[in-house]
Amino acid sequence: MTDRTKILVDVDTGIDDSLALMYLLASPEAEILGIASTAGNVPVAQVAANNLNWLGLCGAPNIEVALGATDPLVIPLRTTEETHGPQGIGHAILPDAGRQLSIRTATDLWVDLVREHPGQITGLVTGPLTNLALAIRREPDLPQLLKRLVVMGGSFNYPGNTTPTAEWNVSVDPHAAKEVFDAFSVVPAHRRPIICGLNVTETIEMVPEHVRRLAAAAGSTPAEVISPDDGPDVRSSASNKVIRHLSDAIRFYMEFHRKYDQGFLAHMHDPFAAAVALDPALATLKPATVDVETQSPLLIGTTVADWVGHWNREPNADIAVGTVPAEFFDRLISRVGTYAAAVG
Repeated sequence: MTDRTKILVDVDTGIDDSLALMYLLASPEAEILGIASTAGNVPVAQVAANNLNWLGLCGAPNIEVALGATDPLVIPLRTTEETHGPQGIGHAILPDAGRQLSIRTATDLWVDLVREHPGQITGLVTGPLTNLALAIRREPDLPQLLKRLVVMGGSFNYPGNTTPTAEWNVSVDPHAAKEVFDAFSVVPAHRRPIICGLNVTETIEMVPEHVRRLAAAAGSTPAEVISPDDGPDVRSSASNKVIRHLSDAIRFYMEFHRKYDQGFLAHMHDPFAAAVALDPALATLKPATVDVETQSPLLIGTTVADWVGHWNREPNADIAVGTVPAEFFDRLISRVGTYAAAVG
């Protein structure tokens, strides 16, 4: 394939980030130029280790993995091991791949790659926006040098999942999110950032049947059954190592959602954003001017969208307002299942 999408991924891996990486690795039209690690779901060193070890498990090419910021720009770091497990990947325990981190920082990676490939790279951020904000401080022309930016973050006309009004990624570093959205106000309409917020990503509900289908697509045996009746010590016995580790990670995520009365399911926020980065037509988009509250103790991290021009500012984002979840899951199962089968 000659017309591949060059992708720079910035992640806080993370269970759903893990599946987002797998989706990109499994997509023939994606060319991952680098992976920037950011603190968020777990501390940044663990995030980087997860990225390296997933690549190693899959026998993926030697994609550059860079270490990013250890802390948000202004406020202290919060992590969420209760959501993603002590290592960020649920019940999964990845073997040490023996791969090395880049000598470049995540900020260097962003700046160097957009300068080397002006107008060609799609940036995908599925964690806090700290690394990208620091890169823009270093290279103010970065928004114009990117082809497009896709962000999983925020919540629009919809409750938050960290505070009553704030989504996790933005809440971890609201000051970085504000800097990034402000910086991208200069790009033309056809290159506005796409923001995939909770209002859409919480419709991407992965249930045990999806995991069963994914394992079947990979040719894994025996049938992969995740049950809400399983005890906390149950682990996958899948013959396929990719499926085995993904299943153990996803099981933890489903258990977390059930604990908070959301059902035995897992919201796959980040894989959806990855799919949109490759094919924006998967989402219905609506332009808006987006800003982030950074001052109010009550509302800090809240993303506010002006849909109709109250602020007399041009739109700086295209917000995902709808999708067809079944279409996304069909793509994910087909791609990742085929990829897992090839890995073995």
